[in-house]
Amino acid sequence: MPVAAHAETFYSDGTPDASGRRIGVLLSHGFTGSPASVVPWGRYLADQGFAVAVPRLPGHGTAWQDMVPTRYDDYYAAIEQEFETLRARTDAVVVGGLSMGACLTLTLAERRAGEVAGLVMVNPAVASTNKQLLLLPVMKHLVKAFPAIGNDIKKEGVSEHAYPKTPLKPLASMLEAWKGIRADLPKVTAPVLLFRAADDHVVDPSSARIILDGISSADAEERVLTESYHVATLDNDAPLIFAGTADFVRRVTAQAPVRKTAP
Repeated sequence: MPVAAHAETFYSDGTPDASGRRIGVLLSHGFTGSPASVVPWGRYLADQGFAVAVPRLPGHGTAWQDMVPTRYDDYYAAIEQEFETLRARTDAVVVGGLSMGACLTLTLAERRAGEVAGLVMVNPAVASTNKQLLLLPVMKHLVKAFPAIGNDIKKEGVSEHAYPKTPLKPLASMLEAWKGIRADLPKVTAPVLLFRAADDHVVDPSSARIILDGISSADAEERVLTESYHVATLDNDAPLIFAGTADFVRRVTAQAPVRKTAP
C-alpha cells in the first residue's frame, strides 16, 4: 500500500554547536501510529540545531493489513538501524519515543547502554492491568484485528492518524517482548526523562513505576502532564515536552567529546 501523506518520515542534518559537535536525536512513533504523532516534536528539535531522525516503523503508515505480518522484533530492528545511521554522523545520540516508540528506545538503551547518551519517554508501555489482554493468546488465532483505541487526545480538532484496527498478532508480540524488557531494566544507565499523562486512557501508570523502579540510571526524572491524554506529543502539553526534551538533550550531551563522524 502507498504511504499516507501524514506518515512521511522526517530527517534533518542539524548544525554543529559552539564546540563543533553534532548532536543527534532519534524519535519513534507508537503501535498502529505513524511519524505524524512525533514529527512536530522532531521539527522543534531540528530547529534547535539537532540532527533528527523520525522513521516510519515496518507495517505502519499505510493500511492496517500491512501490519499483520510484522512483529516487535521488526520494529526494534528498524529503530536500531536508524540509531546506527544517526550515530555514524553525530557525536552523541539521544533517543526517545511515544508509547511503544518509547518502549523501543528503552529496549535500545538496554542493549546499547554505553552508546545511548540519553532517553526521553512519553507515556511508555511495558505492562498493563487490562484483563482483556489475558485473552490475547487465544484471540490472536481467531481474528486478525480488533477495533483500535486511537486519538486519545484532549486537545480538540487534533488527529494522530492511527490505524482504525489493532492487529492482534503484532500486539501479542509486543506484550511478549515486555517480559524481557522488564527483566533488562537494570541495564539502563543513561540519563532518563519520562513524561507521563495523569489522564491516559491507553497506558496505565504501572509502566512508569516499573521503569523508574527498575532502571540503574542515577539521573532519572518523571514529569506528569496534566493537560494531555495518551498522545501527549500532539496534545496541550506538547510545548512542555518539546522544550523539556531540548534542555535535556543539551544537558546530557554537554560533555560529549568531538569524534570523527561521516559527512
